[in-house]
Amino acid sequence: MWGYPLVILLVGGGLWFLISSGFTPFKFFFHAIDLVRGKYDNPDDPGDINHFEALSTALASTVGMGNISGVAVAIFMGGPGALFWMWMSAIVGMATKFFTCTLSIMYRGEDSEGKIQGGPMYVIREGLNKKWMPLAYLFAMAGLFGPLPIFQTNQLVQILRDFIYIPNGWVEADAAFSGNLITGIALVGLVSLVIFGGITKIGKVASKLVPSMVVIYFVSVVFILAVHIADVPYYLGLIVTDAFTGKAVMGGAVGQLIIIGIQRAAFSNEAGIGTESLAHGASKTKEPIREGLVAMMEPAIDTLIVCTMTALAILVTGVWQTTEANGVTLTLNAFNEALPTFGTYLLMISVFTFSVSSMLSYSYYGSKCLGFLIGADKQHLYNYFYVFSIIFGAVASLDAVINLIDGMFALMAVPTMISALLLSPKVRAASKDYFKRLRAGEFTEYKK
Repeated sequence: MWGYPLVILLVGGGLWFLISSGFTPFKFFFHAIDLVRGKYDNPDDPGDINHFEALSTALASTVGMGNISGVAVAIFMGGPGALFWMWMSAIVGMATKFFTCTLSIMYRGEDSEGKIQGGPMYVIREGLNKKWMPLAYLFAMAGLFGPLPIFQTNQLVQILRDFIYIPNGWVEADAAFSGNLITGIALVGLVSLVIFGGITKIGKVASKLVPSMVVIYFVSVVFILAVHIADVPYYLGLIVTDAFTGKAVMGGAVGQLIIIGIQRAAFSNEAGIGTESLAHGASKTKEPIREGLVAMMEPAIDTLIVCTMTALAILVTGVWQTTEANGVTLTLNAFNEALPTFGTYLLMISVFTFSVSSMLSYSYYGSKCLGFLIGADKQHLYNYFYVFSIIFGAVASLDAVINLIDGMFALMAVPTMISALLLSPKVRAASKDYFKRLRAGEFTEYKK
């Protein structure tokens, strides 16, 4: 499914959003920061969570294992050039998120219990006519499986097994299944404590976890880059040159390299996939454009900053050439090379926080999809399926996990992008009106 048609839909659609909007959203990046800071939050607006909590919930799923393991997988499969195509995907992804998340507020609908909801399936139902409804059901069906926490669980179990359990003799290397299973069961208990509390609890926990996890990881990687600062310019250049040759790994297969970069960027920042719209659709606001501006910041934070730092750490330490490791183990090797005493534990803290925070957000996405399909009164049943899948992720192979998630993300992207392209004129009209009122000073800051 991750062939050229889907790449053209995601990147071509993103370019259309970028150009047709006249790059307008980017001109108001600082206004987006003010929105996140809560300067315009009105507690009386419809919705469940404020802008910052919506951003944190979305970032909890995007700034996660895709930044640690996903980047490592991209470099393992495609070499340094894969990061360049992740950058390109993120830049157009900022425009994509502006459009899709604006629509998630503009076309919110009521679920079977009369509660306001957002997301691609509601955008399709409320914004398009009935002949497009199969796309809504396609998204909701894929949304039951795409957000499963199996990749996060798999990579957390991998780092615990390889660097804690086996070295300490807690489990044998050839009998690691039992250790994986025990870890999976423990994660089920931990995640269950939060996700059964709903989006309000998830948003509050995510708004506390996300800033702290980004700071810990950021400081660690900055130290690694500082140790190898002389090598950073060379590898930044290699990322660009290798993007058009693919010589490092793929023997000149540039087309496949582009697919790998865009695929891993989509997994990391979720632009155009639709999951981000589910989180932002719950935001307290009457201004759709505001939510689009807040969402626009996610690919910049996730891919342009965090993914780049991870990639540079892997490249400058040389571990991408000296080991056959893949996923989180490759990133861990980079940490150990530069921080031999405590690199393992710093990354473990980051992996644990990234994994758990992602698991919290993803549960909300899947439950909303189930609610759309069989009724909001039954959507809580999804959480039982969700926590059971954690055990599957703990004992499955990395390849099996990646293939399942990538396939479901591909299916989710199709209805999300098609509906956004069809309704893009509505976003441009609303954008023109909002920025006109903003320049006229019509908006009042709410004092807390």
